[in-house]
Amino acid sequence: MTALKKTALVLILALAWFTISSAGDPSRLSREWKKSADLGLALTQSNYNDAWTGGEAGAIIWVFNANLTAEKQLSSKMNTANAVKLSFGQSHIQDKESKEWAKPEKSSDRIFLESVMRFTLGGYVDPYLGFTFDSQFLDASVTEVKRYVNPILLTESAGISRLFAETENSKLLSRLGFALRQHLDNTVVSIIPEETKRETTTDSGLEWVTDFNHTFSEGRMNYVTKLRLFQAFFNSEKEELQAQGKKDYWKATDMAWENTVSAAVSKYIQVSLFLELLYDKEIDKRGRFRQTLALGLAYKMF
Repeated sequence: MTALKKTALVLILALAWFTISSAGDPSRLSREWKKSADLGLALTQSNYNDAWTGGEAGAIIWVFNANLTAEKQLSSKMNTANAVKLSFGQSHIQDKESKEWAKPEKSSDRIFLESVMRFTLGGYVDPYLGFTFDSQFLDASVTEVKRYVNPILLTESAGISRLFAETENSKLLSRLGFALRQHLDNTVVSIIPEETKRETTTDSGLEWVTDFNHTFSEGRMNYVTKLRLFQAFFNSEKEELQAQGKKDYWKATDMAWENTVSAAVSKYIQVSLFLELLYDKEIDKRGRFRQTLALGLAYKMF
């Protein structure tokens, strides 16, 4: 079985597990799953015929988002919380001169799975075990070679967590622990014929993750934020990085901070603002910023 097939199988099993595990347990009402599933589709479209001469160009931009969560207190001393975030979108741009439509280009792409097991022992902090899978549906960095579910970042972590606040409308949870990460990348060796090579980089260090969400205005507006910091103590490719002139880049703290504000205009219409700030010195010395403002259809499954 190829690495790509293994990855696809892991993703399918993870989604299947989420679906089965969040099915609920009606025989134990005191320990029901706390579930949420929000689906959204945003679409922007404009078109011009060849009678326009002012340099106008049409565009079609669409983005699909899915955010799913399932949490359950399995027993008095064990809690499990799971999340799936999926996003994919494309931009179709019209040529200014010919008014013909170019091939679609990817505008949004993400696969994120997270599972955290907390041991709620009644102390000031709770021990935890965590796992995350972070990737994208299509790697378009080399247009001639299609690579699906690539690259992949796997993180296994263990440490202590604290639930600072939990009410009907708010929740603040933070955790700190040791993390082991695997970066899996199918790098392109040759375009003709198509040939890729799986490269794996492993690093380890301290991870700090904080999650906060709050619901305003009787459920019509919601704010969700996640801050992730990772300080590496070891990197399996430190000698290769030194040869590339990036000797200590792996020692810099990695950061991922995402914020989402969503508001329901009506039952099926929602406006959302997504802001993300990423910093990984091995990728770029500058921080990477992304902002998306969308108005479109929304459906809340439960």
